[in-house]
Amino acid sequence: MEIIFSIDEIQKVAQKIIAENPKKIILFQGNMGVGKTTLIKALCEQLGVISTTSSPTFSLVNEYETANNQFVYHFDVYRLKSEAEALDMGIDDYLYSGNWCFIEWAEKIPNLIPEEHSTINLTQTIDGKRHLRLT
Repeated sequence: MEIIFSIDEIQKVAQKIIAENPKKIILFQGNMGVGKTTLIKALCEQLGVISTTSSPTFSLVNEYETANNQFVYHFDVYRLKSEAEALDMGIDDYLYSGNWCFIEWAEKIPNLIPEEHSTINLTQTIDGKRHLRLT
């Protein structure tokens, strides 16, 4: 799936992503400030997360519960210095839990990512819109 959108269309984009039935582990690629966290917040809303979402930059992972008692995990592994740090925090337990896992900066932990995953690549267009590719 490929789509170009403006930030005010992000909820519709999140709906379309969920409708594509991606793998529950989604890697988010894109430059800092392109809107990865904003898109993840919209996806959480579409999945029924009832709590406030925020970037897990310092906590590395935020855990959210949906209205139907499911869990969504949002990772930001930008600050990790090694894959061993991710293993020490128990990332395997999250990744193999069967729950949604949204991972920013997954290129920091390439050997830990399960084979079954989807990837969202976000770039900013010259006119300030976003280009999204889901694979």
